[in-house]
Amino acid sequence: MQTRREFIAEGARAAAIAAAGPALLLEGCAHPTSIPPVLPASFHDVAGSRSLRAHAHRHGLVFGSAVIIHNVQDDPDFAELIGEQCGIVVPTGELKWIALRPAPDRYDFSRPDFLLQFARRNRMLMRGHTLCWHESVPAWIQTAENRPNTRQFFVEHITTVCKHFAGQLQSWDVVNEAILPKDGQPGGLRKSFWYEQIGPDYIDLAFRTARAADPHAKLTYNDYGVEYDNDDSAERRRLILDLLRGMQKRGVPLDAVGIQSHVKAAQPITFGKGLADYIEAIRQMGLEVYLTEMDVNEDDIATDDPVKRDAIIAQTYTDYLRVALANPAVKLVLTWDLSDRFTWLNSGPTHHRKQPNRPQRSLPFDRDYRPKDAFFSIRDSFDRRL
Repeated sequence: MQTRREFIAEGARAAAIAAAGPALLLEGCAHPTSIPPVLPASFHDVAGSRSLRAHAHRHGLVFGSAVIIHNVQDDPDFAELIGEQCGIVVPTGELKWIALRPAPDRYDFSRPDFLLQFARRNRMLMRGHTLCWHESVPAWIQTAENRPNTRQFFVEHITTVCKHFAGQLQSWDVVNEAILPKDGQPGGLRKSFWYEQIGPDYIDLAFRTARAADPHAKLTYNDYGVEYDNDDSAERRRLILDLLRGMQKRGVPLDAVGIQSHVKAAQPITFGKGLADYIEAIRQMGLEVYLTEMDVNEDDIATDDPVKRDAIIAQTYTDYLRVALANPAVKLVLTWDLSDRFTWLNSGPTHHRKQPNRPQRSLPFDRDYRPKDAFFSIRDSFDRRL
């Protein structure tokens, strides 16, 4: 398998040969079989002004990706790819409680600080994810000794973290995934550790605390499951809009709403009016919209043919972005990592049940950092935006 550097080198050579014409193709070649293959020009047409970053910028968008920070630290090719394609980065996990605060009196900012410096060197923005999430509750705060002081720890944590990065981040996912209708709580709120220990006002408290510590970052509520024209998505959209409107009535600082955008290929349900109306409702509230964690789960694609799979995945991106990008409230588009090598979708229980022997091809670049149909679908979707 070619590496990214080998692929780029081959692309440059092929393009030069193609430009020089048939004479150069035959020069020095004893046999026609020694003529190097000329790959389609489009597959080398991905850097500089032809990158996702550049195409997004031309249409009033910022494109970026989530990253696992040690992958950027340990893999120069991947770091180059991120710097080339992204105008914004966000760490997948290193700003969550468990990674950032291993003990009540200790924080570890080393990896997020590295990413911030990397972003600056590459003229990128950085956003924070996340100050409050039900799946990142450290064991130490759940002890009998510390549990009664949860509210104090909560405020202290958000204050410390936001002050550390004050004035340096484009936005924060302040609260992530607070809605879960099946838990049966008022307003559809998730019965999380934070909800049970602090009460439903933990959401307002998180946003107010974040704004006090960093007046500059755009404060975002981030959630999933709103993308489809079906009953489940419609209910989640309704509950989230009710949450947002209530926050605004109470004067809670809020600047943006994140739509995670984990979508699935080969589904009978479509993206359409429900998603469009949801984004417009957010715009009418004076808020920005960010597509924060976009990828395409392809476990339901029947064929194993990678060419056919890539085409279906690319079409799914096209169908989704056609609806989402039609609204000017959408300002950021981030994929949940940039290469199939690092997709989280290979680790999920659904994947292990449905396609345990077929790694996902869910992102714009393959495992060797070469662009796939999804790359061109996303790029073309940017270009179709008015």
